[in-house]
Amino acid sequence: MTAPSTTGLLLHLSAPLQSWGERSRFNQRDTSRAPTRSGLIGMIAAALGRHRDQPLGELAELRFTVRIDRPGTLLRDFHTVGGGMPRPLTVITAEGKRRSADTATLVSNRFYLQDAAFAVAVTAPRPDLLDTCADALRAPVWPPYLGRRSCPPNAPLLLAALHDDPATGLIDLPLARQAPTRDQIVTVEFRADTPFTADAWPEDPNTTGSDQVYTEAQDDPVSFSPHNRQYRTRPVYRRHLNLPAEQCAGLGIDYLKRLNRHLNPDPSIGSGPA
Repeated sequence: MTAPSTTGLLLHLSAPLQSWGERSRFNQRDTSRAPTRSGLIGMIAAALGRHRDQPLGELAELRFTVRIDRPGTLLRDFHTVGGGMPRPLTVITAEGKRRSADTATLVSNRFYLQDAAFAVAVTAPRPDLLDTCADALRAPVWPPYLGRRSCPPNAPLLLAALHDDPATGLIDLPLARQAPTRDQIVTVEFRADTPFTADAWPEDPNTTGSDQVYTEAQDDPVSFSPHNRQYRTRPVYRRHLNLPAEQCAGLGIDYLKRLNRHLNPDPSIGSGPA
């Protein structure tokens, strides 16, 4: 009997700190409030062992839908670089010269998301591409990180390889957040590369939400080469859904236990992420 084709992957991204640069230039290193397309493709490319100067190839076919479980809070990390060094060791200017002692110190502001958590559905036209990415995320060639090397994940990235509707799998997945004390529903934001279609995102009493909003982001990678980084603008579709508060699974071990029961309802199947 032929095994069912992989229709999508479910990822969980959480860590004390994440940083998904979107418009970072020189000394101002920003972070988007959700994982960027370039950051997600770069993470998978690293897991596959791709070098930065290699073409993106089939990874450009990947599509992402992000669910913001916990938006986290913004942290600014204040840096100074190059101060107190002798001129031969100061930071090089754009003209290729060394800075003088009175201009050697550079100020850098770097922004992070604290205690954020995201669920991501990854889809592609070809099931074999998804299978290749799943294998790499299970056993990455290079350690994965959430936007910056200083932001390692605090849990396995790959939750499941799906064989049914990825949208349903993402909507129904337990939420990595505390349940509200009074409200019966929680409003959750979703962001996607492609429009939320009625056939893939059916309406029901528990998942009614506002119409989608169209925005743009310049985070679609063309090249990761250190000397020729290129990005282009892509559409971002945003939508809010009202999910039942009982879907909130708490934090830490409580969330992991609930997640395990959701992914493995039959104890004979095994435990843990895919």
